[in-house]
Amino acid sequence: MDAPFSVFDTLIDRSNLSSDKWSKYPENVIPMWVADMDFDSPDCIKKSLNQRVEEGVYGYTHTPKALGKVIQSHLSRRYDWDVSAAHLVHLPGLVCALHLSVRVFSNEGDGIVVPGPVYYHLTKAPLVSGRELLSVDMVIQNGRWLPDTAQFEAACAKSNSKMILLCNPHNPGGTVYTKTELLSIHALAKKYDLVVVSDEIHCDLILDDLPHVPFASLNQDAANRTITLMAPSKTFNIAGLGYAFAVIENAELRQAFNQEKAGLIPSPNMLGLTAAIAAYEEGQAWHQALLVYLKNNRDFLVQRIAATPLKMMHLESTYLAWIDASDLQLENPYQFFLDAGVGVSDGKNFGNSNYIRLNFGCPQSILDQAMTRIEEALIKHKLM
Repeated sequence: MDAPFSVFDTLIDRSNLSSDKWSKYPENVIPMWVADMDFDSPDCIKKSLNQRVEEGVYGYTHTPKALGKVIQSHLSRRYDWDVSAAHLVHLPGLVCALHLSVRVFSNEGDGIVVPGPVYYHLTKAPLVSGRELLSVDMVIQNGRWLPDTAQFEAACAKSNSKMILLCNPHNPGGTVYTKTELLSIHALAKKYDLVVVSDEIHCDLILDDLPHVPFASLNQDAANRTITLMAPSKTFNIAGLGYAFAVIENAELRQAFNQEKAGLIPSPNMLGLTAAIAAYEEGQAWHQALLVYLKNNRDFLVQRIAATPLKMMHLESTYLAWIDASDLQLENPYQFFLDAGVGVSDGKNFGNSNYIRLNFGCPQSILDQAMTRIEEALIKHKLM
C-alpha cells in the first residue's frame, strides 16, 4: 500500500508554516479545532505540484479538461453517479459557493431551512444576506443525529421558504444519511418547491461500511432542484490550495449561478487544479489507508470518552467528534478544554454550547496526549 500507517503516525511540525490551526492557540495547547488534518498529503499530489512549479510559468490558468474527466470517473466509481462535464462548476472553495447559492436562489426575507447544530457557514450564509434562518433541531434517533421530522416539515411549509441547506454527511455529528432518509427530505423539497444546496464535502470520509448517496442522484426531480457542493480538500488535506466544485444539472440554475459569480468569485488556483487531478486520479490507495487510520482513531477516542462523564454518539463519518459535555455542568465547556491544554471548536458556533467538536485527524500519539490532558483535568476538578 502507498500509505503505510507510519505515514499517518509521523509528527509534522506546522508551527512555522503560517497554519491557521497551529497559530490560534499558545504553544502549550494542542489544536484540535478546524477541519484540517495533521497528515502529510499523498506523494502523488506532492509530485504533481513539484512538476508544475518546476515549469516556472504561473500565468492565468483555465480548468484543464482532465479535471472534469477524473471527477466524472470518481463520482461514477464511488457513488454510481453519472455526471456530465457540462454540469460541473469549478470553484476556489466551497464556502463562497454556499454563500453565493443563498444569494442567487433566494431574496431578502426569504426563509432558508437548515437542520442543526451544523457547520456554522450553513447558518451564517442566510443571516449575513438578510434571509430568515429557519432552524430545524437535529435529534438523536437510534443513536444517530437526524432532523426532527415535524419541525422539518413545519419549516419547509412556511410561506417564505425557498431553500434547504443540507450537510451530508453531517458536520458535526457524522450522520451519513440513508437513501430512505434523503428521499423523505426530497419529498419535502418537492412538495414545497424548494431549492436544495447540499454540502457534501465530507462524502469521501465515511468510516463505516455505508454508502454515500448524493442528494441529486436520488431521482430526476432532485437533480433538477439541487446544487451539490464537493471538494477534495478535506479528504486529501489540501484545503490551503483552494479548489472545490459544484454539480448543477439544471441549466437554468447553473446559468444563474455562473452569472452571479462572474467577477466576484475567482477561478480556482492553478496549484489547486493540479492537486485535484492528482488526488482523484492517483490518490485512492492513500485515501483507503487514511480511512483505516481515522477509523482506528475514532474507536480509540470512543473508548477513552466512554471512561469519562463525556458522551459521544457513534460517528459514521468525518474526523470531527461531536462531544456532549452537559453532564459536567460547566458554564463554558470550551474554556474548560482550553484550560486543560486542548484547543477544540466551541459548540456554540454550531448551535449548542454544551458540546465541543474535536478533530481527531492527527497522529494517534497526539490524540492520546490530548485525551490524557482532558482526563487529568476532569480528575483535578473532581468531575470523574
